[in-house]
Amino acid sequence: MEISTLTRRGLIAAAVAGALALAGCGDKGAAPAANSAAKADLTPIGIVQLVEHSALDAATRGIVDALAERGYKDGVNIKLDIQNAQGDQSNLHNIANRFVSNKDKVIFAVATPAAQAVATVAKDTPIVATAITDFVAAKLVKSDAAPGGNVTGVSDLGPIAAQFDLLMKLVPNAKTIGTIYNSSEINSAYQVDLLKKAAAERGVEVLEATVSNVNDIQQAVASLKDKVEGLYLPTDNVIASAVPALAKVVNPAKIPAVAGEMGMVGAGCLGSISVDYYELGKMTGQMGADILEGKKKPADTPVEHVKTGVPVFNMKTAEAIGLAIPEELKKGAKIFE
Repeated sequence: MEISTLTRRGLIAAAVAGALALAGCGDKGAAPAANSAAKADLTPIGIVQLVEHSALDAATRGIVDALAERGYKDGVNIKLDIQNAQGDQSNLHNIANRFVSNKDKVIFAVATPAAQAVATVAKDTPIVATAITDFVAAKLVKSDAAPGGNVTGVSDLGPIAAQFDLLMKLVPNAKTIGTIYNSSEINSAYQVDLLKKAAAERGVEVLEATVSNVNDIQQAVASLKDKVEGLYLPTDNVIASAVPALAKVVNPAKIPAVAGEMGMVGAGCLGSISVDYYELGKMTGQMGADILEGKKKPADTPVEHVKTGVPVFNMKTAEAIGLAIPEELKKGAKIFE
């Protein structure tokens, strides 16, 4: 098995530290000095996540696990600095500057605002991003096929047409559906545009309600609930972080809500055709490992896309809204009981 230069250096440093500890039993200053040398030899890597919710958490776990599978382990040959911005733009800016000051060799960014903040500051550091619907629209790359700068990554664009089709199978006579999203998130607006195109082909009207933060969600639901027969929720970071609160309003109103990803279904939405964010993270981590090893450069590493999605249903939600999910839709699906 091929061992990277970084790994060999980490093993050599560990061996030296062990030898010094054995040889210097009478010299208590030797072991701390060796430990400091070993720590200095760790390659710094940063991971910034926009906010806590199940999809982004899964993506971050995937990145860490993929790096470990490639031999890059925290405290052994790399020093991982994992930061969560808690949805705050000033935090993102501070974290980005922290990574640059630490001279991180690769920066992983989870979600569009996180990638944009890092890209603004880290002009020369490779950035590998995920949980981003459209890298071009976010102005992170010149094109998916040829990024052309220091940013690349893995898109989380789900099968929007298939998700809309699922909603129509659950409410086949629906003439009007609603969607709620944060209009300042480029990803969300892009998904809603795709939703509207799919709906127009079926003669279904889409009513929109936009929010700026979680405090706006209850009012947004109230503005739609008496006008729509179903609801579509994109992979929007504000919405995803507030699904339990949203479900408390939507489900008593008996409105089926199809979401952009499975974590939102687990939190209370009815169903989805979902990409797997843990697998997205693993793809992202593998890409970052290739860059660390010098096999790839962001400029000529195409943005990757997931080709398929997995059906997901929440049976408690189905019961709460009084909707029986057809058995043919549940075949091969992930079920939340």
